[in-house]
Amino acid sequence: MTDLDTLRTTYLARVADASDAATLEEVRLAALGKKGEISLMMRELGRMTPEERQTTGAALNRLRDEIDAALRARKTGLEDAALDARLREEWLDVTLPGRPRPKGSIHPVSQVTEEVTAIFADMGFAVAEGPQVESDWFNFDALNIPPEHPARQEHDTFFMHRAEGDNRPPHVLRTHTSPVQIRAMQEQGAPIRVIAPGRVYRMDMDQTHTPMFHQVEGLAIGRDISMANLKWTLEEFCRAFFEVEAVELRFRASHFPFTEPSAEVDIRCSWEGGKLQIGQGESWMEILGSGMVHPKVLEAAGVDPTEWQGFAFGMGIDRLAMLKYGIPDLRAFFESDLRWLRHYGFAAGDVPSVAGGLSR
Repeated sequence: MTDLDTLRTTYLARVADASDAATLEEVRLAALGKKGEISLMMRELGRMTPEERQTTGAALNRLRDEIDAALRARKTGLEDAALDARLREEWLDVTLPGRPRPKGSIHPVSQVTEEVTAIFADMGFAVAEGPQVESDWFNFDALNIPPEHPARQEHDTFFMHRAEGDNRPPHVLRTHTSPVQIRAMQEQGAPIRVIAPGRVYRMDMDQTHTPMFHQVEGLAIGRDISMANLKWTLEEFCRAFFEVEAVELRFRASHFPFTEPSAEVDIRCSWEGGKLQIGQGESWMEILGSGMVHPKVLEAAGVDPTEWQGFAFGMGIDRLAMLKYGIPDLRAFFESDLRWLRHYGFAAGDVPSVAGGLSR
């Protein structure tokens, strides 16, 4: 028993003298580790007589428990001391005024534009841009919009003023971002995958329409692209944008001059309790227009329609923001009300990413 008393005194002293967690761990391993002194002595019990085993085993168990308790108590003491030191170093006067929240915020339109861009970038779509003042040819003719189409009348479109004797082609404030697709195909050719977000202008003004709003259009041209590719792309976009596990889309036959066939796209949703739930319920909501690019549009852009084909789609960014973030009135987007912006705006650090989350 003299040896056990010596071990007890030695290890309890080493535990008390340990000044940090690393030293304390060394003491634990030396005493209670697989090759520690007490552990090795426990292995010798099998060679003893039953009487010796009973006496020595009980003493070793008491010694092991006592040293283990001392180790735990010392570890707690070291942790408490470290916390006290940290609190002294990081002391903060809680009676001081709070730090003011940054006054600036990101507009929902800017945030949703970044969300849309992040999703389509993950699918391999580049961002294309073009002028907001477009020629009549890029805005209408190249997109197979006939001269008698209502969109080409002054009650629907903002035409730029021309001085008397000015023989240049008429120019308009673009009514969609489709001209960007024409310019992108002229510059890059095929194959191509781009989205074209930006401002567009139309003669309209009510709770859900404004003379200036934001739109994003997508274009994918390849040799074997079909409506099936379009459906998958839109389903993946809606699933990622609305951050739901699954969505169900319904394609309804429609007519757009620049696509053939054309389809309006509805998404399954629920309005129970006045709250929009995407991907469930018995209701359907129209969210965008789409279709296969018309051969005449490909020809206007310098792409051979006998060799290439593809799909295009377009949706309103403002409308997407309203649906996702529960914004009831489109007109508030442009009223510069700081109270509204503080409520619906986003912090500057809320950068959307498909992997990290869009609306964190």
